[in-house]
Amino acid sequence: MITLDSIRKPVLRELEAYDAFVERQFTADGELLNEMLKEALSSRGKGIRPLLVTLSAAMNARTAGAAGGQRVSLAAMLVEMIHTASLIHDDVIDEADTRRGRPSINARWQSHKAVLLGDYILARNMAIGLESGQFDLVSHICGRMASLCEGEILQADCAARQNMTRRTYLDIIFKKTASLLGVSASAGALAVGATRDKVTTMRRFGESLGMAFQIQDDILDYTPSAQTGKPRGNDLREGKITLPLLEVLEKSSEERRTELLAMLKTCHESEEAVQRMQQIVLDEGGLDAAAATMHGYIAKAVQMLSEYDDSPYRTSLVHLCSFIIERNQ
Repeated sequence: MITLDSIRKPVLRELEAYDAFVERQFTADGELLNEMLKEALSSRGKGIRPLLVTLSAAMNARTAGAAGGQRVSLAAMLVEMIHTASLIHDDVIDEADTRRGRPSINARWQSHKAVLLGDYILARNMAIGLESGQFDLVSHICGRMASLCEGEILQADCAARQNMTRRTYLDIIFKKTASLLGVSASAGALAVGATRDKVTTMRRFGESLGMAFQIQDDILDYTPSAQTGKPRGNDLREGKITLPLLEVLEKSSEERRTELLAMLKTCHESEEAVQRMQQIVLDEGGLDAAAATMHGYIAKAVQMLSEYDDSPYRTSLVHLCSFIIERNQ
């Protein structure tokens, strides 16, 4: 199986430079804030976004070593800190006690402090970007911050109304996940002076990868063997209709659909209802149908990489596509 370690190998030195850059930038006065920052930055997870920035930069660089420059580290930091802050805020909204198997920030320090920490990370991130004078990168990346909020609000509204459609679902996951992965890939290209066409190609690559990434996340929420660090079935408990369930609902009669939506309403208080819904989605082909859609997005992403000559960086990006499909966490 392809691992993230093998994917990172061609840009290990550049990722080390990025980590050192973040460590220098994100320090604060005050023992409590520093402790909270260290916890937030040490539990960032897979680092898909900075990896995507760095690999894109290396593949698009005109000179060797350009991907190790400060512009690339800055671009990687800008996207990753937006993501980090959004996760902290998400855990507050969802009242989540764990994040990747560890106590969440809000569980350790209460929700009001967690919100402030997320706000601080966003504010510090923006300040560093503006102080750098790299206004093309700042405007390119930070313009996507609103999309994350729009996606979350739209998803919450659909959960309350139970009126999810395929078109709305795809719009939600584009805004929540794919838009930031798209800007990660395109920012890497922009940081090393790639042409406008190449920047656009990398944005579309990242968006297709991001759509697949979120669909796989939604599949894993129904998968017994998944090791996500969160309780399986959380989407059902929160009343969210994601693609695996949507696939079943679309094939159901009006009477069956009403029955399933009524069961979904009880999932927040009944583990039996959660288990029944999971089994129904599995038995009625929801996971397989969602996986087929995911594979379609991965195929689009890989096709876009065909514009580039073979290189270790292109190979790693192709392997990243495979990793998205194969991962169980």
